[in-house]
Amino acid sequence: MKIAITAKEPSLESEVDQRFGRAKYFVVVDTDTNEIEIYDNEINLNAVQGAGIQSAQNVARFNVEAVLTGHVGPNSYRTLSAAGIAVFTGVAGIVNEAISMFKSGKLKPVNAADVEGHWFI
Repeated sequence: MKIAITAKEPSLESEVDQRFGRAKYFVVVDTDTNEIEIYDNEINLNAVQGAGIQSAQNVARFNVEAVLTGHVGPNSYRTLSAAGIAVFTGVAGIVNEAISMFKSGKLKPVNAADVEGHWFI
């Protein structure tokens, strides 16, 4: 299964980025083969509007089945859900730890956004 994790740096040792749409990077991991791909999200990081939808569309192109992040807004959630991608929020710590938690079943998918649109930290 391929999963995408929001990350502040392009590394498995990075801290999980708490923002989905404006995450700096997406770390994509195939949990079966441990193959890793890292995608820069700079274009959406600085977008005036539509960052969540555009990020969700990009992640869908990575052919992932799940997204792990700190928080996701309503537009991002709807776009990911429409693409059949499960969303896991409340994820914090290091990307490697998030992957381990996912593999062990400690994370549960959500059925709605957990922040309002245009949420910044």
